[in-house]
Amino acid sequence: MSIDSKPLNVLFLCTHNSARSILAEALLNALGNGRFRAYSAGSSPREHQRPNPLGLQVLQAAGIPIEGLHSKSWDVFAARDAPVMDLIITVCGNAADEVCPVWPGHPCTAHWGYPDPSAGTGTDEEKLEAFRHTMHAIKRRLEIMCQLPAEMLEPASLQTSARALSNS
Repeated sequence: MSIDSKPLNVLFLCTHNSARSILAEALLNALGNGRFRAYSAGSSPREHQRPNPLGLQVLQAAGIPIEGLHSKSWDVFAARDAPVMDLIITVCGNAADEVCPVWPGHPCTAHWGYPDPSAGTGTDEEKLEAFRHTMHAIKRRLEIMCQLPAEMLEPASLQTSARALSNS
């Protein structure tokens, strides 16, 4: 990517768009240095779905901005006036197994599975630790992606690069 290049649009998908996809959106926007513009959505967010407060708490504690984060349906990004995605990454098994909408521009796809930190039981501190663990796992993978050379983010290489990171 040259300095004049537009950022790559990346959409993170999960079922409810309340934990993993929200964490990934916030992290990539913070780490991407203008090379990426991250979004998130859910295949079936619940009515009045909101980001999980524990996820927002761990992001804030890590110094990651949370302004503007909100849960939304993936239908928002299949609409005509939606930003065209370059890469779509599912971050939960359920979303990866679902039939996705036809995305404008036919973006590259990858699956980076993470356990659901909101599914755990235990003390409040144990639940918070699950979110911290998930945030750090996502962050490690995104840091690698952000350091990829420009040629690995070109359309011809992007899908291979993103899918290779699923093993990181």
